[in-house]
Amino acid sequence: MQINVKLIRKETIASGTMAFHFSKPRGFEFRAGQFADYTLIDPPETDTEGNTRGLSLVQAPFEEDLVAATRKRDTAFKRVQKDLPIGSEIKLDAPYGDFSLHKTQSTRAVFITGGIGVTPVRSMIAQATHDKTAHEITLLHVSRTPADLPLKGVFEQLARDNSNFTYVMTFESALDGWKDEHGRVDAAMVKRHVPDLHKPIFYLSSPDGMVKAMRALLVGLEINEDNIRTEEFSGY
Repeated sequence: MQINVKLIRKETIASGTMAFHFSKPRGFEFRAGQFADYTLIDPPETDTEGNTRGLSLVQAPFEEDLVAATRKRDTAFKRVQKDLPIGSEIKLDAPYGDFSLHKTQSTRAVFITGGIGVTPVRSMIAQATHDKTAHEITLLHVSRTPADLPLKGVFEQLARDNSNFTYVMTFESALDGWKDEHGRVDAAMVKRHVPDLHKPIFYLSSPDGMVKAMRALLVGLEINEDNIRTEEFSGY
């Protein structure tokens, strides 16, 4: 579907990270985990990176609006997007992508994400929680500091609402008084939170470098590559 959508709200969801809420077109359907291409309409400035970005649909299909989230970068698209007045329209072309939760509910899902890479995961877990599916779900979410962790409060609430969902935060920087996980995701951390490494489907969504590193880590743990699904974020 190609259609203009209206900006209805914007908010900061982590340090240097904003979410933009748009009206959902009548009849628009998508699967949790998919993404949309957003194109600025007659922007006041542009650059070589262009006026279009592919961004995950952060909200789940059952929710009322469409949400895109981005890290701030010094590009024309990001500058114009940040300053869009409420009520502005942007062109939507969607849905795209096959990064979605598997249907077999007896198979555990393990998500490993860094920072803004968690946006499609939010959609999948929210939809599974709404549908009351039986999927056992674990999310390992890494960032530099708690302030850099997008949607932290949302996932904490989902963990309270869904007894099958476990939310694990880990921070690269040392934190005074923090007694849970810290540091980057490594083999030992995965083993602590995944009961049987060879049964789940693993989902990796992050900037390209982390996706490659996490895939190599899982392959090193002798996990079947058919059970590893990826979504790389580039130029987000």
